[in-house]
Amino acid sequence: MKKLSRKEKLFCLYYAQSRNGREAAAKAGFVSPEQAALRLLQSAHVQQELSSLSRADGAETAELLAGYRKLAFGSGSDALRLLFDSVPPEDFDALDLFNVAEIKKPKDGALEIKFFDRLKALEHLEALARADCADSGLPLYRALMRSVGTAEGSGGEDYPTL
Repeated sequence: MKKLSRKEKLFCLYYAQSRNGREAAAKAGFVSPEQAALRLLQSAHVQQELSSLSRADGAETAELLAGYRKLAFGSGSDALRLLFDSVPPEDFDALDLFNVAEIKKPKDGALEIKFFDRLKALEHLEALARADCADSGLPLYRALMRSVGTAEGSGGEDYPTL
């Protein structure tokens, strides 16, 4: 197997987090992120690395967290640029509109932009964090309950099981 360069490995890590090729290539330091992302995503070696990264425990949760973080804390500057500046159509692909839920152009010629709810994204982040904390404490709790039950000789019948 071909050894990936440092930039290619960074691209794989960023892509596994965001699932956005252009953004991952830009963060990894590629000069032409759109072209680099297309080239890298077609590479068998990069696909193999991405596959091994996605098999890692918690890959889906990490992807959810990254998306909610981007919704909650992401910038709206590109959407405002679209609203107030005259952005040429060839530059539309370069805009980061991840947190935009809807764009309308009513008959009066105005431009209406609706964003995803940041508070809901924060609530989802909090719920995921609480679930993660609760899950991480369960094995310790179970081990303690078993050890107490065994030490008392009761077999743990008096203690709740999870």
